Amino acid sequence: MTITDFLCLSPFLIIAGAPIVIMILISILRNYAVVFGFSVLSLLIAFASIFFIVPAEPHSIKQLFIIDSYSLFFLGIIILSALLVTMLSYEYIKQLEGVREEYYIILFTSTLGASLLAVANHFILFFLGFETLSISLYILIAFQKTKDSSIEAGIKYLIMASVSSAFLLFGMALIYTAFGTMQFNEVGSAIHNQGQFSPLVITGFGMMMVGIGFKLALFPFHMWTPDIYQGAPAPVTAYIATVSKGALMAVLIRFFFNIKGFDNPYFFAVISVISIFSMTIGNLLAIRQQNLKRLLAYSSIANMGYLIIILLTGSNRGIQSAIFFLTAYFVTTIGAFGVISLLSTAKNEAEKIADYEGLFWERPWIAIVLTICLLSLAGIPVTAGFIAKFYIIFEGMKAGLLVLVFSMIINSVIGLYYYIRVITTLFANTGKTKLPLLSFTGNLTLALITLSILVLGIYPGWLINIIVKFVHL
Repeated sequence: MTITDFLCLSPFLIIAGAPIVIMILISILRNYAVVFGFSVLSLLIAFASIFFIVPAEPHSIKQLFIIDSYSLFFLGIIILSALLVTMLSYEYIKQLEGVREEYYIILFTSTLGASLLAVANHFILFFLGFETLSISLYILIAFQKTKDSSIEAGIKYLIMASVSSAFLLFGMALIYTAFGTMQFNEVGSAIHNQGQFSPLVITGFGMMMVGIGFKLALFPFHMWTPDIYQGAPAPVTAYIATVSKGALMAVLIRFFFNIKGFDNPYFFAVISVISIFSMTIGNLLAIRQQNLKRLLAYSSIANMGYLIIILLTGSNRGIQSAIFFLTAYFVTTIGAFGVISLLSTAKNEAEKIADYEGLFWERPWIAIVLTICLLSLAGIPVTAGFIAKFYIIFEGMKAGLLVLVFSMIINSVIGLYYYIRVITTLFANTGKTKLPLLSFTGNLTLALITLSILVLGIYPGWLINIIVKFVHL
């Protein structure tokens, strides 16, 4: 290991070291505020360390890690999203009975797993990151152990994730058997030299797609999503919807572009069908939902359907549009679930749409934040979501993916209906009482999220220019 290797690994060392320090702090004196403050500080330092790596990229470490502009950008998005979730978790976790500080330990280990996926260039690191993230999420989902729904969701996710891991690992084993390598670019070279896929390779890629499809909640592996979203604590749901899926998209895009899957007619047909069905079924099932968390769960299925269109563009511009889309989606989704977190109590989760009836007249600031988040998810102009969807549509049109683009536009119109339905509920002429007061941390986080959505919607050029200039695969 060289000094450059250690420098490139600094964000991972910080994220991996933070849980150890928290355990020592807990063993000396349990103080929730101190653990929270240390968690926020650690994530800020981990994010800042990324800027010191930039002069050293691109850099490869033992064929496992690939440190380049692409992975660093995803790493930054993951750490910032984990920071926002941490800040929104403060009041929610503070209300819980029993141990609470351990929540941040598991949040760091899950972030470590997600970060490893962002820099993976090898099946071994891919699977290690995948499992580290999954095992941590089992605990986070069932963390609120006094609620039966939380325990039930944790068990369901345990079973689902175990099955998806088995499919993923078996698929990797078959590909290794066929090509004798587990490094992404070498697999791509072997496919190019072979010219056509053998039944063994087709089976291996198919099993990998099943494992990844489960984790991303793509059709037809999506049915677990609403139950897990509803049962998990609201901040954890925000984490699953953003960091978990974003990390897996990072490694999926790298692998797919390394093997040039967009040139293969079988991959093209499968991805197209999955995309169309994911966006259509996700939006149609969301229409009749009366539970906001379940509605956002089906919305996330549709959004993943939109996003995988870029896999078929085969261009750096497509990758760049995916990064902007994920940035906008992360901020918007964390904001929506953040409102749910801040309005929930230890005994009552504010998850039913009816709970938000007349919210504007009791908490106008919170109603405005949720409205902006929902409008962004719907893709309304002046929000980050509009630019993100436009970018995907534009790159899809350039690549000639007219059927997928048309399906995305139609489904965006369908999605507009259920988002507007929730927004009209916020401004109904009735008011709720006994709503919890928001902490300074909660208000600050929502303000940062709202500002980000509007800035990316009104003036997205600065971020697009950074992505176009620095991010290449």
